Amino acid sequence: MKNLFKKNKGYTLIEVIIAISIFVGVSAAVYGGYSRVLRVISVIKEREIATALVNERFEIIRNMPYASIGTYGGIPSGQISSSESLVRDGISFAINTTIRNYDDPYDGTLGGSPNDLSPADAKLVEVEVNCSSCQNFVPVFFSTRVSPKNLETSSTNGALVIKVFDADGVALPDANVSIVNNSVSPAININDVTGIDGTLTIVDAPPATETYQITVTKSGYSTDRTYPVGAVSNPNPSKPHATVLTQQITQLSFSIDEVSSISVSTKLQTCSAVGGIDFNLFGSKLIGTGPDVLKYDVDHTSNGSGQITIGSLDWDTYNMTLTDSSYDLIGTNPLLALGLTPGASQPMDVIVASKDPNRLLVVVTDQSTALPLEGVDVQLVKTGFDETKTTGRGYINQTDWSGGGGQEDFTIEDEYSSSDGNIENDSPIGSLKLRDVLGSYVSDGNLISSTFDVGAGTNFSNIYWEPLSQPLNTDVKFQVASSNSTSSGWTFAGPDGTTSSYYFAGNQDIHSSNNGNRYFRYKVFLESSDSAETSNITDASFTFTSSCVPPGQVSFGGLSLGDYTITISKSGYDSYVQTNYTINSSWQKLEIALSPS
Repeated sequence: MKNLFKKNKGYTLIEVIIAISIFVGVSAAVYGGYSRVLRVISVIKEREIATALVNERFEIIRNMPYASIGTYGGIPSGQISSSESLVRDGISFAINTTIRNYDDPYDGTLGGSPNDLSPADAKLVEVEVNCSSCQNFVPVFFSTRVSPKNLETSSTNGALVIKVFDADGVALPDANVSIVNNSVSPAININDVTGIDGTLTIVDAPPATETYQITVTKSGYSTDRTYPVGAVSNPNPSKPHATVLTQQITQLSFSIDEVSSISVSTKLQTCSAVGGIDFNLFGSKLIGTGPDVLKYDVDHTSNGSGQITIGSLDWDTYNMTLTDSSYDLIGTNPLLALGLTPGASQPMDVIVASKDPNRLLVVVTDQSTALPLEGVDVQLVKTGFDETKTTGRGYINQTDWSGGGGQEDFTIEDEYSSSDGNIENDSPIGSLKLRDVLGSYVSDGNLISSTFDVGAGTNFSNIYWEPLSQPLNTDVKFQVASSNSTSSGWTFAGPDGTTSSYYFAGNQDIHSSNNGNRYFRYKVFLESSDSAETSNITDASFTFTSSCVPPGQVSFGGLSLGDYTITISKSGYDSYVQTNYTINSSWQKLEIALSPS
């Protein structure tokens, strides 16, 4: 019998999934394109509103009397707010207006040739509109110049020229400058930034004597400022509030740079942390004289774990005194005084011991390098008292490579492990330089030191070399390697712990990945792009602490008051002897630099 039912074919599950996927993909593409179109329209609208706000501000200024064009508390002073917020179409915009007097060079400039005695020739108006709630909004910035209708007359005002430099004396742009003077009417309160040349010029400033309060800073930078004369805490400031005289230029210079920090750890020689240690940290920069007033002189206390991080510090040379009632200072690492560079984060171990009751701390350094000396015998003698101590192994250095290569362990001081053959190690003795081939120096070479055994539990500090200054077109760089086994391979790395970085400066922190290792090597690279010149080194050294013994320092406790004889000696150095050294306080410090013999 014939089948009367027609057989219809349906969709499989795979076909349904494919169809849905295609639909979702097309829908997402259409929606994404639609969203982008809406975003573009929104951005165009936001910028049109911002531009309209600028035009509104300019139109208001065009219709104002020339004398009224200025900002509240600014120079020139006027009736315009320097910052305000406006809402347009439900969108909030911030409007910042800056108005400055403009000294047109056409008729000369103040202090120039010819000297313009009426330097406020025009007013420069700058308007910036920003929208913090708008996505990917680029601030709108316009400027215009406004000139008076009438001829200018001789000014009875002066000018302020503020120059800002960094620690290296390089002009610093975009530094924030605050100028406040409440002794004139109307009062002045200006917040502006330096230009690309690090200078901010305020033309037509009203005359005033030592009342212009100027503060200079920048995000992440230190602060430099003027100070009032006659204050109780600083009666004779080095940089008093500024004075402006009629038709005269007052120029002031300020120095700021990235702030630094010191992370202090207070501990015993056994490395046990000691919390709650009181100390005073002070720098060397002065903000006043007669009497001297330090810019930084602050008391601190370490926390319960013996830690404290002191931030927002100027680049400066810092020193420390313990003010604690129970403990004495018996050493620091690195040595005091501590030179802090801009943007540095410097760790510092402060080693303490219980008061006992009179104590002498002796610090011994190398006169030529100022590095702490290890293995120095320090003898303190008095009737009924005779004690000798040896400074901790503060640093190891090598000043002679003339013995040649092939020495794996550092036992003979004038030998090394290996080189690539492009280094001359004995011409002259006590120096490394590039190999001379027929009167021309090769372009580069390297040398690997023998293995230094610095003991277990070592924290490496810095690597140094001499000389720091090299001939033009030459360079010196180092890498270091460490391990707890002399048989393992050596991986040389630089200051970030990677094999692609190098120590270029003559005083850099050794990367923390080396800490805790017992054995140490360095690799020196000499380079020159001029075949007539060669780089060279005469001293390679590194500092470290081991078992929390401060380098180059010894402490004598339990002393009685009176006169002592101190003898300091080390093989290869001239001895130091001082008779009648008087102990007359509960804590004293003696710093001695030994000269190589």
